[in-house]
Amino acid sequence: MTEDLRALDEFLDAAYDAQERLTSGDLQRRALASDLPAAALTRIDALPEGEYAQDEAAEALRAVDVD
Repeated sequence: MTEDLRALDEFLDAAYDAQERLTSGDLQRRALASDLPAAALTRIDALPEGEYAQDEAAEALRAVDVD
């Protein structure tokens, strides 16, 4: 697992603490306030609009092509 994916997993664990669903906007705002690597921020910025459970967000973020 790459460093940015590991960082994303840790970020999602923290972001979804006591939250069932978050919007892509919520995730983007929380990501900007955290200390994520640039590649992880790029993935979150590319997340399609919508509301996500943690597992849905993780799957969508892994599917984002940042190359």
